[in-house]
Amino acid sequence: MGGGDGELVKKIRRRRPDIPRTIEPGCSNARLEAFSNRIKVTIRMAYGFHRVTNLTALIMLRCSGLDIRLPQPTI
Repeated sequence: MGGGDGELVKKIRRRRPDIPRTIEPGCSNARLEAFSNRIKVTIRMAYGFHRVTNLTALIMLRCSGLDIRLPQPTI
């Protein structure tokens, strides 16, 4: 065991009541992390937008779950 084990034990003791609450429902924060990542990517895509409202609209569109595809040319 390394030197940081004492800190880990302190964190576990401090969060002991939270651990079962997180595990029992069978939920994770994966969906929240996915939305957070999607928003970060959208902000990077929107670099250069002149208005925040345009960025907000793009984030809402991308996070809405709509499957919007551009028309594809037929060959």
